[in-house]
Amino acid sequence: MIPVKNTCLLFLLLIIGVCSEGQAQQARWTEKRAHDWYQQQGWLVGANFTPSNAVNQLEMWQAATFDTATINKELGYAAGIGMNCMRVYLHHVAWVSDPEGFKKRMHQYLAIAGRHHIKTMFVFFDDCWKDDYAPGPQPAPVAATHNSRWLKDPGNRIDSLPLLMDTLHRYVTDVLETFKKDKRILLWDLYNEPGHFGHGDKSWPLLKNVVAWARAVKLTQPISIGIWRDDFTAFNAYQLAQSDIITFHNYRDSASMAGAIDSLQRYNRPLICTEYMKRPNKSFFSSHLPMMKQNRVGAINWGLVAGKTQTNYPQGKPEVLTPPVIWYHDIFHTDGTPFDATETVFIRQMTKAE
Repeated sequence: MIPVKNTCLLFLLLIIGVCSEGQAQQARWTEKRAHDWYQQQGWLVGANFTPSNAVNQLEMWQAATFDTATINKELGYAAGIGMNCMRVYLHHVAWVSDPEGFKKRMHQYLAIAGRHHIKTMFVFFDDCWKDDYAPGPQPAPVAATHNSRWLKDPGNRIDSLPLLMDTLHRYVTDVLETFKKDKRILLWDLYNEPGHFGHGDKSWPLLKNVVAWARAVKLTQPISIGIWRDDFTAFNAYQLAQSDIITFHNYRDSASMAGAIDSLQRYNRPLICTEYMKRPNKSFFSSHLPMMKQNRVGAINWGLVAGKTQTNYPQGKPEVLTPPVIWYHDIFHTDGTPFDATETVFIRQMTKAE
C-alpha cells in the first residue's frame, strides 16, 4: 500500500461522513469499544500464514491436504519468536465441497494456534492472483515463481455465475454464525485488496454485500477491510467507514510507513498493518517494528515459512531458478532455520515484553 496522503484526508472524511448515515454503519463499533478491545490484546505481532506444504488456500483447507502436523510445527516457529497472531486466508470452494468438514478443520486450526497462544485473523475474499480454481488436487508450483498458484476468491467467476453471490452469502453467514463467539479469533478481515488485478469497480457489489452479511451476524469480534492503495479514494473511504479496526498494507520504506501511520491515526481507531516486510523495498523488521511498537500499531508481515507459495522469490518472471540471495518475504526455512538469524533475534527482543 502507498500511504494515504494528508491531502486526501479531508476528502476521505467528507465521504465517510456521508457513508455513516447508512444503516450498516449504525452497527459499527464505537471508537471507545474499539480501543477497549485493542487494549486487551497486547501488542499484536504476527505473519500471514500458509503452511509451507500448501501451494494455496485450497490446498491448506481441503481434507486430503489439511496437515495439522505441519501447521503445529510452523506455528511453533512463530511462537518461538514471540508472535501472537496470524492472518489466514480461507476459500469458499473448500466450504462448498464440505461445509461441516471445513468448519471442523477451522476448529482444528484454531485449537493448534491456541496452544501456541496465537490468535487468528481470517480473510474471506481476495482479488489477487489466479482466476481459475477447482476443488481437488492442486497443481504444483511453477518453478521459482512468486505465488504461482495463489487463488482469487471468487475472482471473475462472480461475473459469469450470478447465483454465486447467493452461495457466498450462505458461506460467510455459516462461518460467522459458527465462530461468532470464538475468543481464539482476533478479527474478521472481510476482503483482501478489493479492486486489485484489474477488478476495479467490479468489486463493489461483493464488497458491500460482505459488509452487510457480517453486520447481520451478532459478532463478538471486530471486522475490517484493509486499505492498500491511496489512489483508490472511493474504496478507501468506504473501507475506512465500515471497519471497526483500521487495517492497512504497506510494503515500502520506513518513511512511507511513518506517513501511513500518521495519516491513519487521525481516524482515532486502533491500527494494524496486515501486510508489510519486503526486503528489496527497504521494508525490514529492524526499521519497521520499533516504529510500529512505539505507535502501538499491530505488525503482521508476509509471510512465515518459505514453501510452495514461493513468496521468498520476487514477483515477476524469474530470471534464475535458484533461491534469491535476499528473500522477498518469509522468515524461516521449513526446518525452522531462519533466513537471517539477526532478524529472528531482533523480533524476539521486540516481543519479549509483550
